[in-house]
Amino acid sequence: MQKHDLDDDANEQEFLESDIDMNAIETAIQALLLAFGEDPQREGLLNTPKRVARMYPELLSGYRTDPEKLVNDALFTVDYDDMVIVRDIEFYSLCEHHMLPFIGRAHVAYIPRGHVIGLSKIPRIVDMYARRLQVQERMTRQVADFINNLLLPQGVAVVVEALHMCSMMRGVKKHDARMTTSTMLGTFRSKIATREEFLDNISRGAGPLKI
Repeated sequence: MQKHDLDDDANEQEFLESDIDMNAIETAIQALLLAFGEDPQREGLLNTPKRVARMYPELLSGYRTDPEKLVNDALFTVDYDDMVIVRDIEFYSLCEHHMLPFIGRAHVAYIPRGHVIGLSKIPRIVDMYARRLQVQERMTRQVADFINNLLLPQGVAVVVEALHMCSMMRGVKKHDARMTTSTMLGTFRSKIATREEFLDNISRGAGPLKI
């Protein structure tokens, strides 16, 4: 048995306990294979419906993430009120229009007003919203609103840039086109100097997005 099959078995119980209907996914994938003109019984496809069914609970785990457990009391009282930036947070998501991946990175900043959050929690917040059927514009705003409501900071800024498979593999087939979205709240919206400081910080040394 190959390692990835062992990993699948180890995680299967967790997946089966989710609210995703695994049997319905398997049936749907079998129907798709038939619609494509394929033979679901041939060797290479025999276990494909089950593999796909096991995949989706992981890809869409953001729906079932408990925000309270995610934060897990990782809020700390501080006197610090300078900008906090976490940049180049890698993520993947599924576009809700074609259910094809979009892959990129997020840059998140906030200016504390008495509280900060543990460093590892910001990438987890990004993942919570990325691992859903999404559009990039909405995801960007959700991350900003979550941090804003959680910390009540002076301001929050989120910039997301991503490559979308739905425009690379089909349609216009533009392989290098990337989409950038941003949400600016509080002082990042009202003060040009604050916004420019953030944008300048995330632009330094940023390499091209790669798949």
